[in-house]
Amino acid sequence: MTYKTTLKKTDLRPLSILLLYNLSPDWRKREKQEVEKETQLFAEAIQQAGFSVRKIPIVSPNFDKVLSAYDPIDHIVFNWCEEIPGVPDGEVKVAQILESAGFTYTGSTPPVLELCQNKLRVKETLQAHRIPVPQGRLIRQKEELEEWSQFPAIVKAAFEHCSIGLSSHSIVPNRDELAKQVEWVFSTFHQPALVEEFIDGREFHVALIGNGALQMLPPAEMDFTQFSDFRDRLCTWEAKFNPASRHYQQIQTLLPAPLSEEEKANLETVCIAAYRAIECRDYARLDLRLRDGQFYILDVNPNADISADASIACAAEAFGWDYTALGRHIIELAAHRHPRNAAA
Repeated sequence: MTYKTTLKKTDLRPLSILLLYNLSPDWRKREKQEVEKETQLFAEAIQQAGFSVRKIPIVSPNFDKVLSAYDPIDHIVFNWCEEIPGVPDGEVKVAQILESAGFTYTGSTPPVLELCQNKLRVKETLQAHRIPVPQGRLIRQKEELEEWSQFPAIVKAAFEHCSIGLSSHSIVPNRDELAKQVEWVFSTFHQPALVEEFIDGREFHVALIGNGALQMLPPAEMDFTQFSDFRDRLCTWEAKFNPASRHYQQIQTLLPAPLSEEEKANLETVCIAAYRAIECRDYARLDLRLRDGQFYILDVNPNADISADASIACAAEAFGWDYTALGRHIIELAAHRHPRNAAA
């Protein structure tokens, strides 16, 4: 498959960008510095595309007062915000506040962000559209475990994301270990557990950009060949965020993933169907596994991380878009919705 740009240009007109990002007062100094560094890198990238950019950190629930100083008719908000410090479901509420204030903003809408915080609802939505997902069941109390018989299985906290709670212990080979891991989820996260069949196959992270016409960027494969134990073949929280961990050091990223033309075509078909079924907007990253020729959706991540070293930015670079081009494409998609362009 040859990757071709299908996105259309739009008249951006003289619009300024408000770059919204979260910066919790509770973070350690090093964490704050890392976030500020990543944000500055992206701000500089979109400035190189010709935009005036103002960074706005979200440090408290009252950030709407900061936004009130800006006129929505003159700005587009780049919503790079995953939370409001101290506010449950903060990612959803950020988008709700932007909607209420009348801002045009990048990324998915509040209902989509809320949906994707619930792994079971995502699974049910995809199943309703006949999109392959691992078989699974929500476990609210331990008595329900009697109805599960498929092993190996993987146990997840039902309402967490960013692989929070995932470790090698999450993959269980029998009923006794299943019961222990479900109880751990109950006691640690105080929420139901999602139990799924564990698909011990190749894993891919795929970025899609667009709305009507969609562009699949080159897929990335997570290479687990360094791990002989199937319980280690998993993208854990440590694999993503702890450079000292074995998973972080030994899971290799193959970009672009070595796939046949037929496999690429099948992967694109499944990803586009899932993106549309969930009603993602502007951009998202999908996680999948391949088993016996079938791609299964593991997770859908709207408003996925676009840090310079994150998978979307790396896939964009493999496609031929530098960091500036990636930011501009996403802003262009939002600009289609801005009143100045809608009225043109």
